[in-house]
Amino acid sequence: MKTRVISRLATGQASTAARYPADRRDLLTGNIADVAQLSGHGGLHAVSVARRHGVTTMFTLSGGHVFPLYDAAVKTDPPLRLVDVRHEQTAVFAAEATARLTRTPGLAVVTAGPGVTNSVSAVTTAWFNGAPVVLLAGRAPDYRWGAGSLQEIDHPPLLAPVTKAAGTEHETAKVAAAVHAAFRLAGSAHRGPVFLDFSLEAIYGEADADLPVSEPAQAQAPDEADVSRIAALLRTARRPVLVLGSDIWLGGAEVAARLAAQELGLPVIANGQARGILPRGHDLLVTRARSAALREADLVVVAGTPLDFRLGYGSFGPREAPAQVVHVADAPAGIATHTQLAASAAGDLSAFFTALTAELTGASPAMATPAGASPIGADPGWGPRLAEAVQAARAADAPLLASAAEPVHPARIYGELLKVLDEDAVVIGDGGDFVSFAGKYIEPERPGGWLDPGPFGCLGTGLGYAIAARIARPGAQVVLLLGDGAAGFSLMDADTLVRHRLPVVIICGNNGGWGLERHPMRAIYGYDVAAELQPGCRYDEVVRALGGAGELVTTPDGIAPALRRAFAADAPYLVNVVTDPEIAYPRSTTGV
Repeated sequence: MKTRVISRLATGQASTAARYPADRRDLLTGNIADVAQLSGHGGLHAVSVARRHGVTTMFTLSGGHVFPLYDAAVKTDPPLRLVDVRHEQTAVFAAEATARLTRTPGLAVVTAGPGVTNSVSAVTTAWFNGAPVVLLAGRAPDYRWGAGSLQEIDHPPLLAPVTKAAGTEHETAKVAAAVHAAFRLAGSAHRGPVFLDFSLEAIYGEADADLPVSEPAQAQAPDEADVSRIAALLRTARRPVLVLGSDIWLGGAEVAARLAAQELGLPVIANGQARGILPRGHDLLVTRARSAALREADLVVVAGTPLDFRLGYGSFGPREAPAQVVHVADAPAGIATHTQLAASAAGDLSAFFTALTAELTGASPAMATPAGASPIGADPGWGPRLAEAVQAARAADAPLLASAAEPVHPARIYGELLKVLDEDAVVIGDGGDFVSFAGKYIEPERPGGWLDPGPFGCLGTGLGYAIAARIARPGAQVVLLLGDGAAGFSLMDADTLVRHRLPVVIICGNNGGWGLERHPMRAIYGYDVAAELQPGCRYDEVVRALGGAGELVTTPDGIAPALRRAFAADAPYLVNVVTDPEIAYPRSTTGV
């Protein structure tokens, strides 16, 4: 790459800005410190920008429309790591997991036509999870557009509903500016995926261009009046609960949130990647008493997650005296509009918790707390009552976690796994019924180490997430909890783990069917159809055939030694546990 650094104040190019919504064009410009001059093909321009935004790995599936991006990746100094997968959705899932684990943008590159359409479910998952992903794609040539070139289709209209922006760049000289705009937009609150494709002429053509280096966007603090209203509600609440979601982690607010919970004595329910902000066993962590907490609360503050089906659409408290609800999000568009709110705040989540704590503890002169007084008005017995419920729930778990039943009870797998998980383990869930048990029993010690498909509920995320996790956290245990139904979506990418020497532990809960559908259909109709899979299918042999390792487990006593072998292996290792097909997770919501 030929570069020269010059001093210049730059602004966004109008032709690029025109492809983005008006309220997002401010993200195309910034306080530019310096610019490097690029000379080469469009792929070099795009990769150079990606590196400036912290990208170290490109996830892809080979295609001729994007060869210049590969050429740039391997020739840049140092080279960009290329991880080629077996399905485009895996590339995007890996980019999403990279973003969620490292809190820097993830990059996926796909070829034109089916390369893009194969990516749509994964892009949608990133959209629902608020993950900053940039998807770059090839495109048929402009000079033959409309004549029926190979894989000719206009991609942006397909991606527009599930991205922050979707556009096309037609000129090589503008590729750098367009890619820069995509990364800035993806990483701004509220984070999410951005799609950009390049005509064949733009990506293969050569040109000189400036490579801008912008300062990070300034975080927007929440309105002080909004914080004060929420503080006032907490001062009078008798049974408050704080719900923390993944955006707390993604926004770097985990320390401020933890300090707020501890300073204010707020019982906490943790969802998604907020799991671990308060470690397992913390006095204020009441996730295991979630139902009681949300059913009895008189004030629920939900921060960093939507008020969707996972949280009863924002309906809490006793039916005769519903709880007041506060919603806090990193951007105004994230505030719920489908339910009545007592208050809300939007902006940087770390700033929110810092301001809230200051106001309630007297660090802010606005509402000083008298010496010796509690900063909030909670019933002194509320926290201890929830703590007792947590202990009761754990006591009730013990027999299932140690179950000697045959066929194997799914809970026994988690009973053995909990004994060998390290504090910094990355635990990935890809499945329905089997992974529901994981959500109940696994409470991480640290935040940011839990990955599941999120509210879109897309199966097939697991292998892509595992690939990314092993790269992002090379020294940590990486455990993929895989339902046998989910295995059918992406298990072929065990080949990717093998080829790229990425050892992970895969535990397959093999109940021979679609448990999440089988049991509800029986409850409604008295029978089930289209819910059976092969009993005892040898998914472990699939992984072994692809160059990994694995084994079949059919008894509870076989689980622990199999896990020991899996964690000791220097290869992808699938522990295939045949579980009781009649055991159903006792869920409280269907999501509809």
